[in-house]
Amino acid sequence: MEKMSGYAFVAAMIGTVLATVFYLLYAVSGLRAARMQTAGMPTTTGALSFVSGPRTAAIGRYATMLGWLSTIALGAGLVFRAIATGHGPFANMYEFSLAFAFGVLLAYMYFERKYHQRILALVAMPVALAMMAYASTIPPTIEPLVPALQNNLLLTVHVAVAIVAYGSFAMAFAASMLYLLQTNDAPIIVAGLVLGVVGAVIGAVLGAANIVTAGLVGGLLGGATLGLSIALVPGVLWGLVFRGSSDATDSGARWGLPKPQVLDEIGYRAVVVGYPFLTLTIILGAVWANTAWGTYWSWDPKETASLLTWLVYGAYLHARVVRGWRGQRAAWLLILGFEATLFTYFGNLFFAGLHSYSGLK
Repeated sequence: MEKMSGYAFVAAMIGTVLATVFYLLYAVSGLRAARMQTAGMPTTTGALSFVSGPRTAAIGRYATMLGWLSTIALGAGLVFRAIATGHGPFANMYEFSLAFAFGVLLAYMYFERKYHQRILALVAMPVALAMMAYASTIPPTIEPLVPALQNNLLLTVHVAVAIVAYGSFAMAFAASMLYLLQTNDAPIIVAGLVLGVVGAVIGAVLGAANIVTAGLVGGLLGGATLGLSIALVPGVLWGLVFRGSSDATDSGARWGLPKPQVLDEIGYRAVVVGYPFLTLTIILGAVWANTAWGTYWSWDPKETASLLTWLVYGAYLHARVVRGWRGQRAAWLLILGFEATLFTYFGNLFFAGLHSYSGLK
């Protein structure tokens, strides 16, 4: 079963790469169709205003098929892994990375089916692919559970609900990134992507030279995350402090992307799905902590990061429902939330704590 899990993982990774390529072709074809429409040539327009033609629709269907096949393959890999280990596949960073990627893929496929917005894949698929690439750098060896993890029910439920939350937050991040690309904050996003690429190259070089311990792909992923953070955190501060609360929600779509108000609504709905699961994650974690360590809360780095993430998304929901926040300011807050989510995920690799049982040396 361990080998079957590995084969399924490889199939899922290949499928995700192909799906990403097809979704990119879909976006390019949609942009071409949008230009044709502007020029007065016949095209069709979806209910949520992504412009498409016959060729665009065909490419999109192939992309969706590949996306579902990748999701099913990765889900099967997790099932095979659970059978091989005898517990939920959430005991170390290798298993959790696969589960994170599965959560992103599953959340994306749900939101694509519900909102018919394949364009979200331009952000969602690379996030899932990055988690799978990171998992590929971690030894997939099966080892006995450490004492703190020897509670199969809590292990499975606690981490499973976290994966649902993380996948939903990735969708909110995707919608907010595409939203901001259509506003006058687009240069900040582009600068972030450029710095992310530069950081990824530097991280990969350092990883290959063993200057950092993450390895080639791990260094690439870590460098990309750092590069994006360097550019986007100042953007978050700018967006929250100086931007209005309803920018661009009434404007039309640009570059063949969905209308900003549609993306704004998807981001909100994604948080509505993910936030209760994050709350349940923290509650179950506290119950488990009391069983394993004799205290409900110990201000462990991962606990603290989870609480910070919960507060950020709670602030977003409060600002939207009570204060009526929409537009750029809300989008930047969602980006801050996903930055906090990534820190929650990777934080135990950099800070010692009770959650330091990732399986990495």
